Amino acid sequence: MPRKAQTESVADAHAAPGGAASVDRALSLLGAFRSTDTALTLAELAQRTQLYKSTVLRLLASLIHARLVQQLDDGRYGLGSEIARLHGIYAASFSLDRVVMPVLRHLVAATGESAAYHVRQGEARLCLYRVDSPHPIRDHIKAGDILPANRGTGARVLAAFDAPAAKAASARDRKLYAQIREQGYYTAIGDRLAEVAGVSAPVFHADGQIAAAVTLTMPTHRYDERYAKQVLMAARALSGKV
Repeated sequence: MPRKAQTESVADAHAAPGGAASVDRALSLLGAFRSTDTALTLAELAQRTQLYKSTVLRLLASLIHARLVQQLDDGRYGLGSEIARLHGIYAASFSLDRVVMPVLRHLVAATGESAAYHVRQGEARLCLYRVDSPHPIRDHIKAGDILPANRGTGARVLAAFDAPAAKAASARDRKLYAQIREQGYYTAIGDRLAEVAGVSAPVFHADGQIAAAVTLTMPTHRYDERYAKQVLMAARALSGKV
């Protein structure tokens, strides 16, 4: 039988009501890092969390696998690359929501369809913001969803205006991307899902680099090519502000 801890661990003392003890303990390891720490030893992690070293090692194995923690050459442990990725998403969301969300709400009010703000996320794309259509029949993508980087109007726009992505594309897609750049937006029916139509336009940073794609989606039977003008207006309103 496992030994009973003589001292209550930090995780047990601050357990989440209805939560999982193992998750609380893993999170207590992340919480052990302070602003002045670059790395911690196994002994330091055990001391700060009041967990047995054997327990800490098992939890670290999962955290390292998830890239939330990394083991350094000297044997100490530091925060992993996944922390930086999550921080980037959080920082972008925190600073952008006041700019992006009003534009998306206005776009939905003007069209009655769902509006989203997509950014590149490694080999995929991330729906960073989303405002749903008031219609009961609509697609059900949510903010935080990861979507393909090569299907859907948002994906096509992000690739078309990103030089490395466009260059690496197939000859057929390079031709399409050139047309998108010339037109300044992209519309398609069934590019990602057969029953969904989309209209997307690029949002640019102040330096002219692609920042995101504003996308309007709807069931194919409600598609209206005139929505392109409103999507373009939304994208231009955001360009230079993000």
